Amino acid sequence: MAQSASSAAAPAAASRPPSALRRLFRDRLALAAAVVLVLLIAAAILAPWIAPNDPYLTNTRLRMLPPVWEGRGRWQFLLGTDGLGRCLFSRVLFGLRATLLMGLIATAIGGAIGLALGLLAAFYKRLDGWLMHLADILLSFPAILLGLAFAAVVGPGMTAVVISLAIATIPTVARVTRASALVVMGQDFIEAGRAIGLNDRTLLTRYLALNCISSVFVYLTLRFGQVILLGSALSFLGLGAQPPAAELGTMASAGRNELFLAPHIAVIPSFVIVLLVLCANVLGDALRDLLDPRLRNT
Repeated sequence: MAQSASSAAAPAAASRPPSALRRLFRDRLALAAAVVLVLLIAAAILAPWIAPNDPYLTNTRLRMLPPVWEGRGRWQFLLGTDGLGRCLFSRVLFGLRATLLMGLIATAIGGAIGLALGLLAAFYKRLDGWLMHLADILLSFPAILLGLAFAAVVGPGMTAVVISLAIATIPTVARVTRASALVVMGQDFIEAGRAIGLNDRTLLTRYLALNCISSVFVYLTLRFGQVILLGSALSFLGLGAQPPAAELGTMASAGRNELFLAPHIAVIPSFVIVLLVLCANVLGDALRDLLDPRLRNT
């Protein structure tokens, strides 16, 4: 009887979702942010197939058409047209793709380099001071100043923006990684690994990095929203994608000249930027709470 009861309880326990997953589904705001972010990413990936018009085709006879909900726009231009008569909905889709790609590349490059520097600083004490001083030097340069510097060297464009944002991401990721790695370095399994003769590469990659990756991933989720915002600001200032390229910051900058005549040209790309940053920040906060060991049993 006891054996059958335990066997009946085992499937129930196995089918029970983990507490972190239950907390995620209970957090409706985080769930909504994740859904919206996935939809935006899917729209950016599928932009060539779902865009109703050529985003670069100009028609001055159709310039500054309002969105259809204002009652005067044409249905083939769902969000209206810009100052050159280009379909704003199609340009927003392709601009979303460029903005997301910029943020992902800059966050991935800066995060990978910062992760490596933080792990090395925590593992090798002789490198700690040098690497953290390097991080302090990089922290003293704002991303906009770095963007100006690289734009002066390589010319304005997405390359300069990605490089400047990646460099601005490195020091903060390095500090977050180092703080997490120092906690892991104090654990007994690190000393046990040294005692059985594991080399430094194995300790770094299989033990130290894997135990720090969750906190770094949560920070990168939050940093992704900041990178999107900074990259769009640089593009708004003319340092990023150059016309006629479709990029959300560049589109918002181009629409400021018609802000009183056709405000939708600048407001719609700006709203998409705000939505991206908001969803990334909400999701990052939720992931931080889910992966916090102090909250796992609550």
